[in-house]
Amino acid sequence: MDFYKFSINFYNTIQPYIDEFCRTKLFKMKHLKTSAFLIASVIMLASCIDKNRKGTNEQSEKTKSISKKYWPNGARLVISVSMQFETGGQPEGAESPFSGTPLPKGQPDLAAESWYRYGANEGIYRMLDLWKKYDIKVTSHVVGTAAEKYPEIARAIANGGHEIAGHGLAWDNQWNKNYTDELHFVKDGADAVEKITGQKALGYNCNWLRRSPNTLKVLQELGFLYHIDDLSHDEPVITKVNGKNFVVIPYTLRNNDIVNIEGKHWSPDQFLTQLKFEFDRLYEEGASKRRMMSISFHDRIGGTPAMVHAMEEFIRYTKEKQGVVFMRKDDIAKMVVNDPATPVDNSEEKYNN
Repeated sequence: MDFYKFSINFYNTIQPYIDEFCRTKLFKMKHLKTSAFLIASVIMLASCIDKNRKGTNEQSEKTKSISKKYWPNGARLVISVSMQFETGGQPEGAESPFSGTPLPKGQPDLAAESWYRYGANEGIYRMLDLWKKYDIKVTSHVVGTAAEKYPEIARAIANGGHEIAGHGLAWDNQWNKNYTDELHFVKDGADAVEKITGQKALGYNCNWLRRSPNTLKVLQELGFLYHIDDLSHDEPVITKVNGKNFVVIPYTLRNNDIVNIEGKHWSPDQFLTQLKFEFDRLYEEGASKRRMMSISFHDRIGGTPAMVHAMEEFIRYTKEKQGVVFMRKDDIAKMVVNDPATPVDNSEEKYNN
């Protein structure tokens, strides 16, 4: 309200009381009207100060909430890409565009084999060029026999500063192996890749995530730090294995090329829309909690021209926001394994002790 109008209204209200105590109109007008204006001004000023203080406090709380960091490195959203290197490790009759009409057993499916070779000849190198262009480091889960067949590719991944993670000796099940057989299967695969790349695997991914009740105990015995065969969170968690911390880095079927491109026959632009929608929601949530986004590419699928183009569009999209960090999964695991703010989830306790 305007100070003058407020003062006049205030004066008119108290005038009857003023008349009782004042003998002359001159005194009233000269002194009391001036006093009324002063009193009104003080009231209005106090009101403004109080409102301003409340507004400042509300803004301060809002700013405090937005500026709070939930990741130890200060990120608002961490994105991690898996680049699966499997070409050469697939068994006869493995999933492909042709596996719906399999050839007689023993008959080589040359078309399917050429589809897999695309990952080695084109896919991995195209993705490596993209990561290098934007200085992004990814995690590559490498099948042991794939590295043995294409050692130059395994070395190119490692030499690019990317993480080499375990993916078994071959493209084979683990859920049906006993403890000893599973341990040898994991160790032989990790040793084969380490021999070629010089990098010891700290993370692990089972074939199609289908691990056994013993898998985490096997991984812990072999010195692994984390695994990704879990879909239950949008942030890393700790689970206790034989009483010790073991990191669970969330994997994804939502942002996964083999599920959506090959499985559901999405187009690359549909996949890009999925990534953007997921990013937008997780980025918003990242203002009030720890959030991580996982993306999975496979050599022969994610490495096609259209998919790499879609991924580049997504990378550019993420750069419009502050506080977005792309990270290798081993670096994430090292950052959170002993962080008190990392949630603990012992849902599988009966298998891990």
